[in-house]
Amino acid sequence: MICAVGVRGLVLLLLGFLASFLATAMCASAHEIRPAYLQVDQVAPQRFNLVWRTPILSGMRLPVLLEFSDGIALVSGPLERELSDSVIERSVLQSDDDLAGQRIDFVGLQATITDVLVRVSWLDGRKVTSIVKPAQPWIDLSEPQNTWQVGKTYMVLGIEHILMGFDHLLFVVGLMIIVRSTRSLIKTITAFTVAHSITLALATLGYASVPAAPLNAAIALSILFLGVEVVRLWRGQTSFTLRNPWVVAFAFGLLHGFGFASGLTTVGLPASDIPLALLAFNIGVEIGQLAFVLIILLIHRALLILRFNLPTWVPYVPGYVVGSLGAFWTIERTLMMF
Repeated sequence: MICAVGVRGLVLLLLGFLASFLATAMCASAHEIRPAYLQVDQVAPQRFNLVWRTPILSGMRLPVLLEFSDGIALVSGPLERELSDSVIERSVLQSDDDLAGQRIDFVGLQATITDVLVRVSWLDGRKVTSIVKPAQPWIDLSEPQNTWQVGKTYMVLGIEHILMGFDHLLFVVGLMIIVRSTRSLIKTITAFTVAHSITLALATLGYASVPAAPLNAAIALSILFLGVEVVRLWRGQTSFTLRNPWVVAFAFGLLHGFGFASGLTTVGLPASDIPLALLAFNIGVEIGQLAFVLIILLIHRALLILRFNLPTWVPYVPGYVVGSLGAFWTIERTLMMF
């Protein structure tokens, strides 16, 4: 029996998370870290269309400029269009060759925490898909990639999206606190996985959508809801949620799936990339989620083996973290809607 994975097993991990939450969550929304997107498509010999999409973070556009190798010239543009969550620039490039072996620098990216998803395609079917990080703010357009290499890029994007989605992780923590057995935990996590996979697919394929502001507020409310259930658990009370956590996990998982979808839909992928991107991204999300759950379970197991004695107030920390941050995010995101 995990026994609520308990409150005790979650303590050390949550205390570590608490420091990072207090440093970042109180001043930023959990979905503020969105990738930029650069798409370059060959449309004629030595001619390329360029789409450069950068997120608007806390009301400010990403301060990053593109810089190309010698031999690449701007023919027209950039034509700029500002959306509610991003800025899109469209340009036409001319290159002395076909861009293979050329380099693109992202000037200023090193001063941000934003990754860039880069996709380059040629008329002969070659493709390069990669993620550029602030630690190495450039990409050398090397040899074309196979399907596995492209899928791996989207998988990494999915892993990073879930591990940087503090609200999603906190919801999982809340679920693990209220479950009472290993069987219940497996059933609950499976229900959450199935639910968010459904809405992730629907949103990415364009069959359904939810405005970002009310969605983020609803996700925060789901965390606050679990905080209330944790208090009921402490008091020895019961409820439908405590008896059937998998039902609540499925219901709220549908909401969280739309949140996961933002990691793909905000970059504006071409239709040809969506099936592979959706599959690989979802696999990445599941890998990140399962790794997170496994870490908590391992810590719980280690505490049982070591018979670690904790102060009497410490077991209450996880519940207070879930409830307090859920309440803060709910208020913050509701106010942002207006």
